[in-house]
Amino acid sequence: MAFGRDPTVRATRRLIARTPQRTAVDLNGGTLIHGLVLGSTNESTTVVDLASQAIVRWRVPWPEDLETDLAAFDVVEGQLSEHIERDDLAQPEAVTLADLPRRLGTYRGRRVRRWLEQLASPADGPLFGFRGPSAPYWEFRGERPSVALVAADRGPQLLRRPDDGSTWVRFGWFGDDVWLLCEDRHAIRTIESTRRSSLAGKDLATALGFRPAYVLTTLSQPLDGHCYKSCTGLLPRG
Repeated sequence: MAFGRDPTVRATRRLIARTPQRTAVDLNGGTLIHGLVLGSTNESTTVVDLASQAIVRWRVPWPEDLETDLAAFDVVEGQLSEHIERDDLAQPEAVTLADLPRRLGTYRGRRVRRWLEQLASPADGPLFGFRGPSAPYWEFRGERPSVALVAADRGPQLLRRPDDGSTWVRFGWFGDDVWLLCEDRHAIRTIESTRRSSLAGKDLATALGFRPAYVLTTLSQPLDGHCYKSCTGLLPRG
């Protein structure tokens, strides 16, 4: 079926075109909301809210035996819980969904490229306002975002540690050499399938199927009293 005749693609484009625009995210309990996925783990799914073009983190009530199947640029629909739990000072963008979100399709193109360019984090100091991999939870005041869409100065490079099998992302950003644990399932599967310890440049782009232009970084929920930086997505330009 031709791309332009795919009814799912047409329906997704129509939904985005007809979504009423707002200046802020709708935070009323029970509201039906739509987002463009940037990265998803079982802890949270980071989306561009289609109504406001703001970044939001959805807390999804995944069952313990079910792993998220959402991927970058999926268009999803969710319903806010009656108690959206907006009191996490380390994750001020996070809201809670009442149930699992519904995947409606995928969306790419010039509009997505423009959104990502507008949402890219400015150079205003170290990532999330502190150096190092983590910070104590009690230091957060809800004044800084817990998501940063980084346009790397150097890299990114994907690395596999043979001692524990973990995958890491390394990139340069305004003079800092940043190393983050990778939680992007596609990136992890990619380096595992190549059986290599590192991927960068053209090799990384070929293996991923796209040239990574952005590193989606997020702060975790507190673990032993600390919130940790991680990479939850390697994204193309759009």
